[in-house]
Amino acid sequence: MTDAAPTWAGESEPPEGRVVSSAVPASSASIDAHLASALFTTGAWGVSALSASVVAPTGTLATVGDDERAFDLASVTKLLAAYACLVAVEEGTLTLDEPAGPPGSTVRHLLAHAAGFGFDTGSVMLPGRRRVYSNTGFEALAAHLTAAAGMPADRYVSAAVLEPLGMTATRLRNGSLAHSARSTGRDMARFARELLVPTLIAPSTLAEAVTVAFAGLDGILPGIGRQTPNDWGLGFELRDHKSPHWTGTTNSPETFGHFGASGTCLWVDPALERALVVLTNRDFGPWAMRAWPQLSDDVIAALRS
Repeated sequence: MTDAAPTWAGESEPPEGRVVSSAVPASSASIDAHLASALFTTGAWGVSALSASVVAPTGTLATVGDDERAFDLASVTKLLAAYACLVAVEEGTLTLDEPAGPPGSTVRHLLAHAAGFGFDTGSVMLPGRRRVYSNTGFEALAAHLTAAAGMPADRYVSAAVLEPLGMTATRLRNGSLAHSARSTGRDMARFARELLVPTLIAPSTLAEAVTVAFAGLDGILPGIGRQTPNDWGLGFELRDHKSPHWTGTTNSPETFGHFGASGTCLWVDPALERALVVLTNRDFGPWAMRAWPQLSDDVIAALRS
């Protein structure tokens, strides 16, 4: 698909935003309007379907697009998987420093993309030497969780995360914890709120998960380029001071989240106490690196106004 003027399911104007939570500040209407405007004017999105939401601890402030339509999450799936593993740690099914994956690797290494696996290949180096973003590592994590929990890993994610949060439209279609989930904007907004105000795990556990694991490791941020260092938490990609980056220039260094090859992203900015969820039906590419940072900055400007 080539870059072109954005389309909105056949409409010539952007869909009207909707306030979907009553327990929000009075300024939510202006945020809602700004989000709709920002999405339409950011640039050449070139999508025919989209759902975007701004989320606060009290609930969803604004939504543009169809928040009941299901989209492929691609690697945003890893956030759901990582969160389930944190639940497993708290209930004693896993420990972060138990052996898992290749020799010398642990659950912590697998979550932090530091186990030595290649992107979609087996072990290529010793654990803890470099940050190599790896689907294979999350598949190894799934196998380890399956053995420890005595149930398929995808079923564990459903029981530990999706069902308690009421994410009834979210599915792990082929069981992969690396990239197989399909979800809606409404469900992912619920998950974003959980990341702002955790209820399934202790705040201290989430704080550890969004702190740099194995500090100082260099690596490549897929689709973006080499980062020195390429900081990562336990399943959560950390913004820190990376440049370029898919979040906004005005996002705080504490921002964490993930993006997916299917044109999806989710960030949480603890300094703002806000999150942004964007789901599209256009594969990640240069368009996203133009659109997402600008949208993030526009939304943050609206939140601060």
